[in-house]
Amino acid sequence: MINHARMYAQQEYDRIMELVAVLEKQAQQIKRRLEVTDAVHGAVYQFQVVMGNAYWLVWDRRKQHNLLTQHGPDDWSTGAPDDYEYITQVKYMGDHTWLELNEKGNLC
Repeated sequence: MINHARMYAQQEYDRIMELVAVLEKQAQQIKRRLEVTDAVHGAVYQFQVVMGNAYWLVWDRRKQHNLLTQHGPDDWSTGAPDDYEYITQVKYMGDHTWLELNEKGNLC
């Protein structure tokens, strides 16, 4: 009987640990979304953002700050500006947060 109780307890423990792993992954995703949102809110841009549209977060090496731009690294006819370091593509969501569409690099 002790073996059955032990087996049942182990199964329950394993099930709970699987749920913990899922919740931990979700928590990490939310944390990253908040980091991206903070980076975008600190970025410089001079256009009206539209919910649901995708933009690019860029580090401007010359000016030493983040920019939000509508142009991706491949959208320039003569190549992206030399001072631009593309960080990630982001999408403005309905809850006023920014979702990272790719994971190109670290946030500055």
